[in-house]
Amino acid sequence: MVRKNLRRTTDGASAPAHQCGKLAHQMIEERITTPSAIVPKATTIAKRPSRFSRYAPLIIWATLIFVGSSDLLAASHTAGLLTPLRWLFPSASEATLGAIHFLLRKAGHFTEYAILAWLAARAFRSSSQNLFREYWFWISLAFIIVYSLSDEFHQSFVPSRTPSIYDSLIDSVGGLTTLVIMRTRRRRVRTGSGSHRI
Repeated sequence: MVRKNLRRTTDGASAPAHQCGKLAHQMIEERITTPSAIVPKATTIAKRPSRFSRYAPLIIWATLIFVGSSDLLAASHTAGLLTPLRWLFPSASEATLGAIHFLLRKAGHFTEYAILAWLAARAFRSSSQNLFREYWFWISLAFIIVYSLSDEFHQSFVPSRTPSIYDSLIDSVGGLTTLVIMRTRRRRVRTGSGSHRI
């Protein structure tokens, strides 16, 4: 008799435990199958460009500038660019054409170093080195200034070229202009993303 009562009590105690276990198992299954509980797929982290893709365009463009500082792009050779102007404006004086030629050459200085600055900033901003990523603006600007000075120094060894500190200044201004534009746009993107979050 006592054994029967004990068996009933143990059965009665194990029944709720069994039901609780079954209920917990069902809850776990529902949690796994519900879309809200499904573990989201790992978002693809944007891979940093390889070192070759970062620095190869910069090195190639710097090499082209070095080659252009030789006799290849001397004033006597680039004067051929004025031939279409002579055909379009036959009455233009040599002084006017000479001024246009001068402005075109200085615009070339500005543009080629503006492109060089963009490639330098592109390389340093995505660098694997924290120092380059954090101070990309100043490192790029220092690179532009040093390279422009070395470029004019290189021209001092070319008989058909005339080194000028003013050309180096134009080069540096071209690079600085690009870097300022890039930093301004970068800040606008950051402030815009921040305002959306608010």
